Amino acid sequence: MSERKFDRFMGTQKYIVSEPLKNAVNVAIALQRPLLVKGEPGTGKTLLAHNIALGLDKELIVWNIKSTSTAQDGLYIYDTVQRLNDSRFGDGDVSDIKQYIKLGKLGMAFTHSERVVLILDEIDKADVEFPNDLLNELDEMSFHIHETNETINAKHRPIVVITSNSEKELPDAFLRRCIFHYIEFPDETLMEEIVMVHFPEIKKDLLREVLKKFYLLRGINEFRKKPSTSELLDWIQALNAGGISCEDVSDEIPFLGVLLKKEADYEHFISKGAEASRA
Repeated sequence: MSERKFDRFMGTQKYIVSEPLKNAVNVAIALQRPLLVKGEPGTGKTLLAHNIALGLDKELIVWNIKSTSTAQDGLYIYDTVQRLNDSRFGDGDVSDIKQYIKLGKLGMAFTHSERVVLILDEIDKADVEFPNDLLNELDEMSFHIHETNETINAKHRPIVVITSNSEKELPDAFLRRCIFHYIEFPDETLMEEIVMVHFPEIKKDLLREVLKKFYLLRGINEFRKKPSTSELLDWIQALNAGGISCEDVSDEIPFLGVLLKKEADYEHFISKGAEASRA
């Protein structure tokens, strides 16, 4: 397994990265360990992997983890159904088992001709044993295909990014092998930078009012789901599309449903607003 020179991630034009996060990415690359990223939904965990690939000019392989996902899915699948159908109805040589072996996302990353970025997105959705089942493969960067008695060794060690929304606790043995980083929610200064990247033409007075109202909502502890960065960007897009002015945002919160996604949060805010108007 060959390795290229040390890659260094500095962020991209579309992804503002904090110094601690940048350091975590580069430490993970240097130590050749998976980077485990946590943070509340909408803080850019998945986008991080996309922008690491963009910033380092590498291909991205995405493994979207589901509740039914198994470690085996990521390595390879032996398509016994197709082989059976070919043996009954086809005219090819079904004795060649290799043609019925389909590599999973991890297998694709191992066999790629160049170093890639591999994201295991939302690993906490899978069964609790899922992370442990991948320990050896992530450590050794190899796996064995029993049907063909073939060992797949990674040509280039992929840069592995793992995201979690903390729906389940991850095993200690798995955590020991990862570089961990929790993406803190951006403060107003960093958020202004993020908004300016996506909306460079936004007027300063509108941006000021937008951030004021956004962080007002973020400060309501009773909310079950506080608005995230991605929802803020969607809201600004909606304001632009609707021709909403700074004064409109100052007087109310247009398109509130873009920011609040829980009915209880919406009703709580509306009721509090009604109480304030009667006071």
